[in-house]
Amino acid sequence: MIRMSMTKPRSECVICNVLEIFGDKWSFLVIRDLFLFNKHEFKEFLASPEAIATNVLADRLKRLLAAGVIAELPCRENRSRKFYFLTDKGKDLFPILAEMAKWGERHLPDLPAMQGLYSRLRSEPQVLRQEIFDRIRDWETEHLSPRALSDP
Repeated sequence: MIRMSMTKPRSECVICNVLEIFGDKWSFLVIRDLFLFNKHEFKEFLASPEAIATNVLADRLKRLLAAGVIAELPCRENRSRKFYFLTDKGKDLFPILAEMAKWGERHLPDLPAMQGLYSRLRSEPQVLRQEIFDRIRDWETEHLSPRALSDP
């Protein structure tokens, strides 16, 4: 069950309301997977190394959908499969993820898997951002264009 109401905030504090949507690691890990790892299906999110439980993933996807951060699209070949993708609202979270990674570089530097990202954020942040958004645009063109939506 989604506890938040997107029409009436619980508090006048923006931080409280943002945390109502993103109050745990799982929501941001789904967003990370959409941005960095080109994951779009339930089973792909489940395969992430953090090992999210299926019920938790289903809940976080519902929360992100309700908040308008992601949207879903049924697969043309199998209507029971869904693709999830970032909305414009979701794409606006990129600077937050980048800042989280920069903070991690300063305070959690001994994470071998993150060294490539740390290096790119330090040396060519705009190129990295452009590559990520180009990949998102390519996926959207393939899956969300009027032609793609109407093809059998």
